Amino acid sequence: MVSDLTNTLILPAVLGGVGGLTRGFVGLMKALSLRRKILWGYYAITVLVAVVIGIFIGLIFNFDYRLSLLAGYAGTDILEGIYKSFAVQKVYVSSSKSIKKK
Repeated sequence: MVSDLTNTLILPAVLGGVGGLTRGFVGLMKALSLRRKILWGYYAITVLVAVVIGIFIGLIFNFDYRLSLLAGYAGTDILEGIYKSFAVQKVYVSSSKSIKKK
């Protein structure tokens, strides 16, 4: 019984978390190299989401646990891309005075 629980939930969760931590570490190194502000809460949420993704992938595809690792990595990457696509960005609009009339 314990072995089934470990193989069904805990191992995929750990591997999904490792995938998320790996993805987060890559993003962390990128942020440090670009001297950007590090959002620790966002980092923690992406790792938690990777754990959940790893569990679901482990439950759905129980034949290979490497998928949980890859899903944890790629899943958080996809979610980060979606998040960034909806991020509010500044839009600069020129004033009508700067347009020359002919």
